[in-house]
Amino acid sequence: MTTDHDAVRELLAAWAFGALEPADEKTIPPHLATCETCAREAERLRAVVRMLEGPAPAASDGSPSEARPSASAPLEGPSSAVLSRALRHRAAAPAVAPHAAPYAAAVSGLKALLAEADGRWGTPVVHDWDVHATVAHLLAADEPLATELGVDTGRPPSGIEEGTPWDAAWDRRTAEVIAHERGRPPGETVAAWSAQAAALLSAPEARDAESAARAVTVMGLRLPVADHFLVRAFETWIHTDDIGRALGLAVPPPPEEHLRHLIRLAVRILGAALGPTAPPVLFSVTGGPEWVLGSDAEPVRAELALDPVDFCLLVGGRYPPQEVPRGAAGDESAVRNVLERAAALAWL
Repeated sequence: MTTDHDAVRELLAAWAFGALEPADEKTIPPHLATCETCAREAERLRAVVRMLEGPAPAASDGSPSEARPSASAPLEGPSSAVLSRALRHRAAAPAVAPHAAPYAAAVSGLKALLAEADGRWGTPVVHDWDVHATVAHLLAADEPLATELGVDTGRPPSGIEEGTPWDAAWDRRTAEVIAHERGRPPGETVAAWSAQAAALLSAPEARDAESAARAVTVMGLRLPVADHFLVRAFETWIHTDDIGRALGLAVPPPPEEHLRHLIRLAVRILGAALGPTAPPVLFSVTGGPEWVLGSDAEPVRAELALDPVDFCLLVGGRYPPQEVPRGAAGDESAVRNVLERAAALAWL
């Protein structure tokens, strides 16, 4: 049986973010005035929200000065239910349009996670990157869209020759940026990434769907600017998950509404990559719609169903195609073709 106390505890994360329904707003303050346990929980959640609200000036030792809440409201260790709950309720900046909300939320989530990285910047994460280098990689990864939108990145332009294939240019630029950031304290790298992300979210294209409808080519993909914001959200979340795993912190997936946007975009890109002659497969994600991938000129040869998060991790290169959990029936080679093509999309 759910008590009033339990009901209030379920609402505390939303209360900390100022995201309560009007009908619930009057129930929290009276309860906090009489319940010491919930009051402490509320203070811890408020501390996490302060971390999500943006970076304060960098501390003199180079670590982000917003790295930890006050000692009176400590987080509860690597498996903190408080951090996990706050990340699940993370909110996008209210001023951005819906297409940029997933990126805004992903940025907020990574800020919260990096607050726990103090003293652990050298922890190996993915590829040959540690936490510091992974943030530097994201700084480089956001740069092409920032440049396209006229955002001043504050970094020297790359010397890569015009006409260099995008993937080669991308590898060289990310290596340049990581090498540059290695010479700076991690806190300065985090501040630079955070400032660039904030500038992207302040661009007119982040706030107006009409201006974000124009198509641009960024990192080999010609998409509307709105979709490039989703690509940035996808990569930011993938690397947040990478860092969380390295630090032993559970990172929740994007909110369901945001995850739907990411999945739709990934399916569109996967469909284009498979082309119109691939053996047709009826593809679905759990609880979501269905798509026919491949040829529409012949009967479906197989069915494939994936968990939404597993699908995103597969597209992000974090699941080998032969290992991703799936429900499948029909032509195994057609299913394998879809899985292998999905995994091959990753450049993260």
